[in-house]
Amino acid sequence: MDPAGTRPGAIRPDDHACGPLDGPPVVLYGDATCPRCQDATRFLRAAPVRLVWRHLVLRARGPRPRALAGALEAAARQDAFWPFLDRLLADPGRQDDPDLWALARELGLDVERFERDRRDEAATARIDADLADGLSAGASGTPAIVVAGGVDHGIPDEAWIQALLAERAT
Repeated sequence: MDPAGTRPGAIRPDDHACGPLDGPPVVLYGDATCPRCQDATRFLRAAPVRLVWRHLVLRARGPRPRALAGALEAAARQDAFWPFLDRLLADPGRQDDPDLWALARELGLDVERFERDRRDEAATARIDADLADGLSAGASGTPAIVVAGGVDHGIPDEAWIQALLAERAT
């Protein structure tokens, strides 16, 4: 078995992760503008899994996914990745720049820092690295969910979670 972080989809120390530390790891490659990603993320946030979000920003979807990924990276630098993502997913019709600034203010973020950080080289590098990792893992569209080295492009449901938990128990 490869050491953690060496194979595509492996959990990394710098990942955006939430959920129980002992839950089965689930890596979701997503795009905050994608309705299927929104559904998958909401479902997995409520499941007993260790959820990791990585950006899968595909050029074919236009410039907005990259702008939102940059905003999420900027929010992460102020320890607000998950609250920011949750709010984006709760109101997908409000994802333009003024909406992002308002959301940053509502979450108590330094908006000037947020604006600088979302467009800087480190955010771009992180988004590009997530994309490369996702493509290497077999992601061909969003959402792409990687569990135990396999990739699934569907939206998980209760049966999927139960199968995951049962597999982990064996």
